[in-house]
Amino acid sequence: MIETDIELLKGIANQLRIHSITSTTAAGSGHPTSCCSAADLVAALFFGHMKYDAKNPHFYNNDRFILSKGHAAPLLYAAWAENGFVPISELAKLRQFGNDLEGHPTPRLAFADVATGSLGQGLGVGVGMALAARQDKLDYNTYVLMGDGEIAEGAVWEAASLAGIYKLNNLIGIVDANRLGQSQATAFGHDIGVYAKRFEAFGWRVEVIDGHDIEEIIEVLNGVGLDDKPLVIIAKTYKGAGVSFLQDKDGWHGKPLNKEEEAQALAELQPSAKSGLGVPIPAPTALPAPNLTAPASYPAINYKLGDLIATREAYGTALVRVGEADPRVNAFDGDTKNSTYAEKFFKKFPERSTECYIAEQNLVAVAIGYGTRGHVPFASTFATFFTRAFDQIRVAGISMANLKLVGSHVGISIGEDGPSQMALEDIAMMRAVVGSSVLYPSDAVSTEKLFEEMAKTRGIQFLRTSRPKTPVIYGNDEQFPIGGAKVLRQAAGDKVTVVGAGVTLFEALKAADTLKAEGIGITVIDAYSIKPLGKKEILAAAKKTNNTVITVEDHYSEGGLGDAVAGELSVEGIKVHKLAVVGIPRSGHAAELLAHFGIDAAAIVKKVKSL
Repeated sequence: MIETDIELLKGIANQLRIHSITSTTAAGSGHPTSCCSAADLVAALFFGHMKYDAKNPHFYNNDRFILSKGHAAPLLYAAWAENGFVPISELAKLRQFGNDLEGHPTPRLAFADVATGSLGQGLGVGVGMALAARQDKLDYNTYVLMGDGEIAEGAVWEAASLAGIYKLNNLIGIVDANRLGQSQATAFGHDIGVYAKRFEAFGWRVEVIDGHDIEEIIEVLNGVGLDDKPLVIIAKTYKGAGVSFLQDKDGWHGKPLNKEEEAQALAELQPSAKSGLGVPIPAPTALPAPNLTAPASYPAINYKLGDLIATREAYGTALVRVGEADPRVNAFDGDTKNSTYAEKFFKKFPERSTECYIAEQNLVAVAIGYGTRGHVPFASTFATFFTRAFDQIRVAGISMANLKLVGSHVGISIGEDGPSQMALEDIAMMRAVVGSSVLYPSDAVSTEKLFEEMAKTRGIQFLRTSRPKTPVIYGNDEQFPIGGAKVLRQAAGDKVTVVGAGVTLFEALKAADTLKAEGIGITVIDAYSIKPLGKKEILAAAKKTNNTVITVEDHYSEGGLGDAVAGELSVEGIKVHKLAVVGIPRSGHAAELLAHFGIDAAAIVKKVKSL
């Protein structure tokens, strides 16, 4: 690169600082000093190094950029304004209601693949994107800009470990080590060697640079991909860099400048500022696009009524069956694939399988990264372990991500393993995620059919699978649309509607047989879709049974099936009685536990008679 280019990049960096300051001053809030520290890095990346089509941020072989330190959003917006994609006039509308230039980036913006700002998540998503590039035989690189404060998060090191294990030399982490956190200095300040040693221990190539020396930044970026290791650039920077009264000064985090301060800052920056408009940006390589087209249909299933098959096993079968027809399907595991039965897919399609080991935050983040690249990611582990990754799942909702989570070993019905392994909060957790669907099949057929719905429906879906073997009760041609429910028993004169799902559905059917022998009829409904709930079917049944419903679930009462049904039907005047797990479970046989916690057939019979 010639000297004039270096000077141009220095000028663009100051222009990015100006936009960051003026937009946050106009908004009356934001993080201008966090933008200023990274401005040289971003200018070098966007106008001197990365290959991308600025008019088409979604182009499949564009280099990807993740602003993991999402509070520096004005800097990202400024870069996309200076390359011509965002009208510069829009920057003055930062953080205004109804404007997509929000306080932290979200995919409402074409150039933001994921929402960021909950710190520590960007690198894991970047690992997923880098793995997807390798699988798709594309040569784009993924760049993740992190703050030094954020790398205190354990999720960063889960991602760093996996990137080192898989030697992702198309992944570049950049640490903006500006020394100052939100409330005080970071733990290690400018002792950059600490960060270098940590990344080296995880198998990364480390380059330590002056983050305000454009020439040095470009020189290091030109070495991307030269070996088989992921690269981390640890850039020593200063918060508020470029403005004398802000630089390296505490107390400015998340604080915009007032008009007088803004004028003073601009007076320092404007003389050397240069526009990025019209600066040539290297084009991405014209490699063949991957085949990520959904098939017209999936192969048929073939089960026999009465076959005893655990829904977790049917999930493994569905993963292979659907995956054979759908090249978008990928599987991700947290070292539980021999229990979730995802190992079937791993053996059949190793090139589309990723072992993430026992690191559930990263398991989810990697799957999210794959989803941004047009794949359909299925990440599975014991359902209770997804609670560790709830923040990743929550932000996936904000990201409008295409993410499929499959949690096995749910409820007290897993038996002897004890309470630490029993998912009893997972329905509540997943119901709370914006845009999510929560699906709970009872037999192999419903599991496979719901898997198909997940594969072909964009969004976040959670499939809850059980450990015990249960009989096949549905025909192979039965359909299970998301948002529906199945009425399995119903007759004129039924006294109560009992709603179950998973293992409790079979307890409800046993109870129906017992009560029928005593001359008492009950309607039994399979609520296989808990969110969105099959309200129409349940309400119609309830109105025929004295407006009375009993829900029975292998889950805590808070936020589970009972709350879902009560929330939907309370305005309709339906009385909902909930049978659920109460208290801390313990080890034991599944039947013992179902009886002890009052969610077995006998408990249902007792409750029906009491009403």
